[in-house]
Amino acid sequence: MTENKPKLTVIDGETLMDTRLEPTKFCIDTLLPQGITILGGAPKIGKSWWVLDICIRIAKGESVWGMPTTKGTTLYLCLEDTLRRVQERLCLITDDVPSNAFFATAAHTLAEGLCDEIYAFVKEHPDTVLVAIDTFQIVRNGGVDTSYGNDYDEIRQMKQLADELNISLLLVHHLRKQGDSDPLNKLSGTTGIVGAVDSVFVLDKSKRSENLATLVCTGRDIEHRQFELKFSNKDFLWEVKSDSREQPEKLLPPEMELLVQFMKEQKSFVGGNSEFVELFNRLTDREATVKGFKQMMNRWRYDLEALGVHYRDHRSNGTRLLEVKYIPSSAVGSDESAVSDETNSV
Repeated sequence: MTENKPKLTVIDGETLMDTRLEPTKFCIDTLLPQGITILGGAPKIGKSWWVLDICIRIAKGESVWGMPTTKGTTLYLCLEDTLRRVQERLCLITDDVPSNAFFATAAHTLAEGLCDEIYAFVKEHPDTVLVAIDTFQIVRNGGVDTSYGNDYDEIRQMKQLADELNISLLLVHHLRKQGDSDPLNKLSGTTGIVGAVDSVFVLDKSKRSENLATLVCTGRDIEHRQFELKFSNKDFLWEVKSDSREQPEKLLPPEMELLVQFMKEQKSFVGGNSEFVELFNRLTDREATVKGFKQMMNRWRYDLEALGVHYRDHRSNGTRLLEVKYIPSSAVGSDESAVSDETNSV
């Protein structure tokens, strides 16, 4: 080994813990952090309307869905549009477009110098906080290499740029045509894309004809979050119907969400597992099976408890009983009999 060999830059644990590091900064508080985020959605689903809206709001320092923003210059590379279409959309969503919101309908690919173009723009506008690229596919290098490594390397180039410039870089991307129960698996390309970005947003509709959609958000610096949205044909904006951060039950499967509401009304239950599921099915018009429903309760036990639903299995005179109670969070601790550390399966 020669002295000219490269060395790792390391830091010991004690020094690391004593080092004052700046907290993660957010473009949209609690939702869009500095770094690289990918927004996936089917073509023509309404992704561009949302990106255009947040670019304007952030440039003006206005809140997004009630969340504060960091006011600053924004750059929207709307590469599938013309300036005429961008102008028409702006006229539909606002009557006040600030001078620090910039737009471009053409840009080079990564191989041709896109990162240099963005770098030069930010240096010219040092208060830039957000750069959005719509769509990511247009600026990719192309070619026949669609491997995990290529996807990862392309994202890493852009992540290094975002980290160096301390900006939020939002990439708009498409979803696969085939469905998947996991939103992250719906993004077009390999898992190298998901692995390299800091945050992933997936905008999805159950039916294209509907104005309702779900926005699932997850990432290294944000908590898993789900928004139920409605697109207003009057204002051409996405409006929030519910936010899982304010309504944690929205993160639960539909059956468990119904269970929370069911127990809020029932208050308590003592009886057999079959009896409980039959009552649940009858009053909620579901067709849950005893085994599947109890397995789901066991899996989501701690989430249910956080929402006030506590249960335990026990035997009485040789009969196995299920005891379920709804206890508001303010009352937890006053009825310890409803809580058990033992989780039993059917």
